[in-house]
Amino acid sequence: MKIRTLVGFYRPLLVVSGIYLVISALLRLGLWWCFGRPAAVAVTQLPWILSAGLVNDGVQLLYLLVPFSLYRWLLPARFFNHPRHRRLLGAVFFLVIFGLLYLSAAEYFFFDEFDSRFNLVAVDYLIYPHEVLVNIWDSYPVARVILAALLFAALLSKLTWRWFAPEAAPLRFRERGRALVAHLLLVAVAAAGFSTDTLALSANRVSNELGANGIGSLFKAFLTNDLDYTRHYRTIEDDRAFALAREHLLAAGGAPAGAEPGDLNRSFAANPAGLGKLNVVVIVEESLGADFVGAYGDSRGLTPNFDRLAQTGLLFGNAFAAGTRTVRGLEAISTSFPPIPSESIIKRPGSEGIANWGRVMTENGYHTSFLYGGYGYFDNMNHFFAGNGFAVSDRSDIDDPTFANIWGVCDEDLFRHALNYFDGLHRQGKPFFSIVMTTSNHKPFTFPAGIDGVPPEGGGRSAGVRYADHALGRLFDEAPDHAWYDDTLFVVVADHDARVYGRAQIPVEHYRIPLLFLAPGRLPAGTVPAAASQLDIAPTVLGLLGLGYTAPFYGQNVLNPAGAGHPILMNHNHDVAFI
Repeated sequence: MKIRTLVGFYRPLLVVSGIYLVISALLRLGLWWCFGRPAAVAVTQLPWILSAGLVNDGVQLLYLLVPFSLYRWLLPARFFNHPRHRRLLGAVFFLVIFGLLYLSAAEYFFFDEFDSRFNLVAVDYLIYPHEVLVNIWDSYPVARVILAALLFAALLSKLTWRWFAPEAAPLRFRERGRALVAHLLLVAVAAAGFSTDTLALSANRVSNELGANGIGSLFKAFLTNDLDYTRHYRTIEDDRAFALAREHLLAAGGAPAGAEPGDLNRSFAANPAGLGKLNVVVIVEESLGADFVGAYGDSRGLTPNFDRLAQTGLLFGNAFAAGTRTVRGLEAISTSFPPIPSESIIKRPGSEGIANWGRVMTENGYHTSFLYGGYGYFDNMNHFFAGNGFAVSDRSDIDDPTFANIWGVCDEDLFRHALNYFDGLHRQGKPFFSIVMTTSNHKPFTFPAGIDGVPPEGGGRSAGVRYADHALGRLFDEAPDHAWYDDTLFVVVADHDARVYGRAQIPVEHYRIPLLFLAPGRLPAGTVPAAASQLDIAPTVLGLLGLGYTAPFYGQNVLNPAGAGHPILMNHNHDVAFI
């Protein structure tokens, strides 16, 4: 088999490969120019980044071209050269180039938002296409990107067509089969010995992201969503691990609840000196990082209502999120469970009936609920909370909202719904515990009209913070008129910061979030300097109320000196770190 004949036969594959490698290299340079330089990725690192990127792109090409290689094996030259087939080939060639260009634009916007190549967030975007696609359409110039990609694809396909589709020289079936086998062997070698992060050797995370391949990163995120822990992570013997965990937990208070080596439950006796059996309402604010909040040092005046409330409540000055996604925040708040690599337990199989804050409150005579402004099937939230004893009320139960976008009703509508919901529970004569998850401070940043400093359409992130703060202020203006208000402890906390970016492997400063306890007339104002995590909220509230309970919570009561100074755990993509 002559090399020239083989090259001619597979010329379309080679041309597409060349176009892909050039587009990928140009994208890599563009990402470095826009995002790498601010993250201290020096120009002297570019040769390595481009070289590693070329290898990563080449390996990814081996996988991407398998369908075409199979097709070329099955189709002899006489059919390949038929005029109708060549017209079909031209259409496919155009669509491939368009797809590569559009995907490059998507990678640019994704990197801008998440400081990363495609990761588990992108996988979630594919799993929930309705919410995400509408959000992307509202948040980004999708129409202009599509038009530009179409124009460039038309131009590029026209310029390269004569190299792409000359008449193919004939090859026998056996000869085509040898070429296919050679391709598949290369794929097998790549799969066995090369991972998407094999060349991620820099101490600068952004440098590694620039050298990575976006498509490969996406497939890795999809395939490693549920990891074989013992294969990917260093472990110790189970008995020793449990003994260390028990020692660590018991040092911060509580008594062992059982004698079994693997039992991490701690028992806490009721404390009559606590605040008593108050209602507990946990308001989880979407994407409200501490760097937006005046009480934490921001000078832009975006949160006058939170800042006002902070003067009357217990403000935690060094609070941290457990992760970068809403489900990570809800996981930490509701279960006090340490973040594990890859995916939150909220979205994992087998998350029903686990130890959680709601169960503890139910055992203390509370009604427990989860209220959400969006549709709770997103991120498996309704299934998780319903499967763990919470009554669930989401967008489906909110009639005649004044404003809604793809993520859900505006925060004011959610809070009105919550006030009515709590009125009904109060009439039943039982204390209630509720987690209320907001949605408004999120792209596409659209809001009700008529609010100072908040454009109804396209206001951006600062407008999102202003509106979230406005709605929070309205809630606390209206709540005192309700009979249950004076008997309620409010917790205001963010699920995570708006963005997590920077050159650090774990950008700790972007995990800082606001955390505020409010119990009007019962809890004096003050500031807690000790470091606290979302995992600590449940144990701290339970200790403050003085409720007795038994649970395997990892968090600690940070108002108890024994619970202060413990490690703060946080998840970042596939990593877990601690302070």
